[in-house]
Amino acid sequence: MLIPLILSGGAGTRLWPASRRSYPKPFMVLDDGECLLEKAVRRARRVAPDAPLLTVTSRDHYFLTRDLYERIPEVGQARFLLEPLARNTAPALLAAALWAQDQVGPDAQLLVLPADHLIDDLDAFAEAVANASRLAAEGYLTTFGVAPTRPETGYGYILRGAELSAGYAIERFVEKPDLATAQEYLRSGQYYWNSGMFCFPVAALLAEAERSCPELMQDVQTTWDATERAEPCLLNRERFAEVADISIDYAVMERAERRAVVPASFDWNDIGSWESMGTLGSADERGNRVSGPAVMVESSNCYVRSSGRTVAAVGLEDVLIVDSGDAVLVSHRRSAQAVKQVVDRLRADGHPGADTHLTVRRPWGSYTILEDADDCKVKRLVVKPGQILSLQLHHRRSEHWTVVKGIARVRVGDDEVDLLANQSIYIPVETLHRLENRTDEDIHLIEVQCGDYFGEDDIERFEDRYGRV
Repeated sequence: MLIPLILSGGAGTRLWPASRRSYPKPFMVLDDGECLLEKAVRRARRVAPDAPLLTVTSRDHYFLTRDLYERIPEVGQARFLLEPLARNTAPALLAAALWAQDQVGPDAQLLVLPADHLIDDLDAFAEAVANASRLAAEGYLTTFGVAPTRPETGYGYILRGAELSAGYAIERFVEKPDLATAQEYLRSGQYYWNSGMFCFPVAALLAEAERSCPELMQDVQTTWDATERAEPCLLNRERFAEVADISIDYAVMERAERRAVVPASFDWNDIGSWESMGTLGSADERGNRVSGPAVMVESSNCYVRSSGRTVAAVGLEDVLIVDSGDAVLVSHRRSAQAVKQVVDRLRADGHPGADTHLTVRRPWGSYTILEDADDCKVKRLVVKPGQILSLQLHHRRSEHWTVVKGIARVRVGDDEVDLLANQSIYIPVETLHRLENRTDEDIHLIEVQCGDYFGEDDIERFEDRYGRV
């Protein structure tokens, strides 16, 4: 059985400010209204419509992913393997292989699909997957190689070797080259971009890991043995924390004895930066691409993305502008890879905008920060039907709740009351409280916090449906 495995993780720092750790690039919505993760699901179901759909993601993104899947009819049988902390692709894929061995059997194949890729030609994709599955059935650890279209210095490369039944043996993997070397690779016609997509026979992957990285394999096996078999399956945090942070390329593929590459004839974009994002969609007569409200005056070859506010670009060339509502990025196109340095500096300064947006998703819904001052903080909360916030209290702030829409069941101390639209309640400092939605419609509520500190670490939880106590 071919099991599609969607890898949905990372922070997407080169796509800041739209992508952040709390809401990374797989959830970014493109101009056609679909996010990258949704496209990955449809791609997976194109080639494996009846198999379990396994998604490896972080514990923090599980509820976001689950809610998205509930809106996609093609998802079908969805299974989750949750990482308690980030540990790169090798531990994730080896844990997924152990899951597949237990749930399906050692003869299963894993089709590894990163959630942040963009592929439009699904017929060509399906043909490449069929070739990769054929090689996997012969015991090859198989990757997909994309024929380079430019001397790209931001990708790793694969040098092909002897011809096989449905592809080529891999001669060697090559790190990201300098420009001159990339130009040589392009001219030779023997190199492919390393796409990060794979087709693994489960038994062969585990056996190769035992040979090439035995310590890593043992640590992943120990983690799996200590993990409770449940759905979703959350890997044991204590054991997983001891696993090495290493990619599958370094740990296994570069050392594997039977490895192959399938040439990919389909279009491929890993959406790794705003430069690659800026190549999507149609351009105007001066080469500008715009997503959202914008006015372009005497500007050429620019990319502008706005989440709501109108952006005006005057007299610009080869510039990227991204407005996420709470932050604005302005960069020359050739400096797109350096956006990560902005995130590094913001984190060093302790700025929350490095990792979170003004709207923060939670298992129960979301909140949007309307004002954040020294003496108060104002949020708009949206609580989904059937959801409930944790039973909690605050040591340094009081709260005022006003219902805007819906019926909210509110507990303050030992008392419970139903609040209707335009009704309010006050929660003093050091007082147990909880908010619940027992209806089948969203609740919208304005929360005003007063005090001398408004950080999320001032929440002391006593009961929580989502395991955050």
